[in-house]
Amino acid sequence: MTNQTTKPLFKPFSSDKLHLVNRTVMAPMTRGFSPGNVPNEEVAAYYRRRAENEVGLIITEGTGINHPASVSGENIPVFHGEQALNGWANVVKEVHEAGGKIAPQLWHVGMTRSTGDLPNKEAAPVGPSGLNLNGEKVNEPLSTEEVEALVESYAKAAADAKRIGFDAIEIHGAHGYLIDQFFWGNTNKRTDRYGGDFVKRTQFAVEIVEACRREVGEDFPIIFRFSQWKMNDFQAQLVSSPDELERFLEPLVEAGVDIFHCSTRRFWESEFEGSSLNLAGWTKQISGKPVISVGSVGLDSVFTDFSGAETSSLDGLVDKLDRDEFDLVAIGRSLLMDPEWVKKVHEGRTDDMLAFNKEAMQKLY
Repeated sequence: MTNQTTKPLFKPFSSDKLHLVNRTVMAPMTRGFSPGNVPNEEVAAYYRRRAENEVGLIITEGTGINHPASVSGENIPVFHGEQALNGWANVVKEVHEAGGKIAPQLWHVGMTRSTGDLPNKEAAPVGPSGLNLNGEKVNEPLSTEEVEALVESYAKAAADAKRIGFDAIEIHGAHGYLIDQFFWGNTNKRTDRYGGDFVKRTQFAVEIVEACRREVGEDFPIIFRFSQWKMNDFQAQLVSSPDELERFLEPLVEAGVDIFHCSTRRFWESEFEGSSLNLAGWTKQISGKPVISVGSVGLDSVFTDFSGAETSSLDGLVDKLDRDEFDLVAIGRSLLMDPEWVKKVHEGRTDDMLAFNKEAMQKLY
């Protein structure tokens, strides 16, 4: 029986390019269970379990584009090479057989990588100005040619995603990783076309979206994830007002973003003074595009504290969704521990819902 209080979560979603059975999304969460950077049968089964239990759209963990420094670990999946792409094709097959839809999150960690990290020990971290998130110089800035090659690597990954059957792609432009390092003034000091004010610093992302669009065509959904906060600075801001947000979003909309995934640590917090709208709410109002909201859904502590969290009411979330402040809701840690979380919510089985504990990070539930 459907739980009436959560009914808005279970309305179908339709945009011009994406149709989902409900409003729930599995948030991308790095797991590190892909030996040799290749997603295996266990990874495929992990995603299938969520599809079997009514998750509307699965966004995979971050998966590295074809660049030697795109990821920082030998068990983090990549999105290039025959073995890895065959592994992902199997993930898609399992999810589709269970009736689900899935998008890979295309990722490059940029300057958050340490020199000597696997899988390519010799590969140096790269970023717009060679600065880490603290603004310290680690490496030389990327050349224009190197930046253009990175754009093409994203485009090739997008083409491969469509070819092997994914339903959309998500480009990871949040949290202080490579694309976000171009957005952020602390890490981007360039004076060429990829640098300048906060609008000009969108150029790298714009070229990535445009290149991906050329590869996948007009009818394939491109999701773009962005955030204000960085891993080393939860108070960081790319923009400080709705007017600035509008100027930041406009080039990305024009480039071809279909859905914005607006990452906040707590979905219930307002983004700017004088309004209760969160980052997703403002992004939807300004851009006119569908948006995904995310941030500690169903739990009572923020996701940057992985010590544990208790379950919490969804009333505030459902109210915002019912008011059309956002279109889709991404669930992270709640789904990490409990593949049946969405189904339990749908059926009103709140007593069966599992609290999050840090042991969930050590296995694929």
